[in-house]
Amino acid sequence: MISAGDFRNGITLEIDGQVVQILEFQHVKPGKGAAFVRTKLKNVINGGVVERTFRPTEKFPAARIDRVDMQYLYEDGGLFNFMNTENYEQVALNSDIIGDALKFVKENEICKVCSYNGSVFSVEAPLFVELEITDTEPGFKGDTATGATKPATVETGATVNVPLFVEIGDKIKIDTRTGEYLSRV
Repeated sequence: MISAGDFRNGITLEIDGQVVQILEFQHVKPGKGAAFVRTKLKNVINGGVVERTFRPTEKFPAARIDRVDMQYLYEDGGLFNFMNTENYEQVALNSDIIGDALKFVKENEICKVCSYNGSVFSVEAPLFVELEITDTEPGFKGDTATGATKPATVETGATVNVPLFVEIGDKIKIDTRTGEYLSRV
């Protein structure tokens, strides 16, 4: 059991039958009245975000989220197939669960499949990926003073803004959380 006074960012709890993760929290001590904890909670199953306040003495059970490393195999008719690398068990997930998580992920990459009580609710891509540029416009010297970017398509089909010097065939490093170009490889 975790009391509201011990809340921290990233903790996953069960509140009112819902599995939620704490995005933000703030301990508030008004001049008059009792202290309270203001939070922003994200429902890990459906992705909804709500704001709630709690008394510091309220207690909630911690939710156990299982994160298993699985290899992304292939996509077949809206189903994305993953394989557990330890016991070779395969799982097929539909696009509602996947969302945009695999936008920068190639086949045979390792992802984290998140589940609660045996039901999968999301897939986490690796934090950084290296992909090859398949299509981009040529950049010309002297176009701008600094920091100019152009759109480029990577081998997974996603579009990323890259500096003007990046060309077709270059391998780049991308942060999958933000979709931003980091560097050439």
